Amino acid sequence: MSSMQYVIPAAKPAQIRETKMILMASSRAFIGLIAATLLFGLAAPLHAKEFLKGERPQTRGYSQAVITEGGKIVRLAGQLAVVDDSGKSLAGDLDGQVRQIFKLINATLEKAGGKLSDMVQMTVFITDVRYGDRLTQIRREIFGDNFPGSALITVTALAIPEAKVEIQGYAVIGSK
Repeated sequence: MSSMQYVIPAAKPAQIRETKMILMASSRAFIGLIAATLLFGLAAPLHAKEFLKGERPQTRGYSQAVITEGGKIVRLAGQLAVVDDSGKSLAGDLDGQVRQIFKLINATLEKAGGKLSDMVQMTVFITDVRYGDRLTQIRREIFGDNFPGSALITVTALAIPEAKVEIQGYAVIGSK
């Protein structure tokens, strides 16, 4: 058996730097490609498509689930309303506060290219459990029978003492 030895010429410092730069750029491009795939792969399938309804949820004004496909997600911060558009106080006026909140949420969604019916999930905070039934009635007037998924939570107080209700949520805007 013969043993052959190969001599590999030493790389020059410039070649080593160039190889390292190419490897670093390739790994960054690969990481970017993976991040883009995850971002668009997970965000793309989200447009309101189907409302899963049940007897109790429908009577309480929410859907068990909203199945989405395509579109963009809008995360809505909690919204309070203690004055109306003219500056009139809504303290003590649950109906007025709820309607004004939905009006403000709709305005926010319009800025994002959507509308109130694009909401797929909401969390509603109320300061008195007895407000739940009236809230359900107003929500039914506003959404018809295609309600967003929802949670209703009773709290002792909200950030503004006159506020009786706060609503936050998610909307999905756009269609295929």
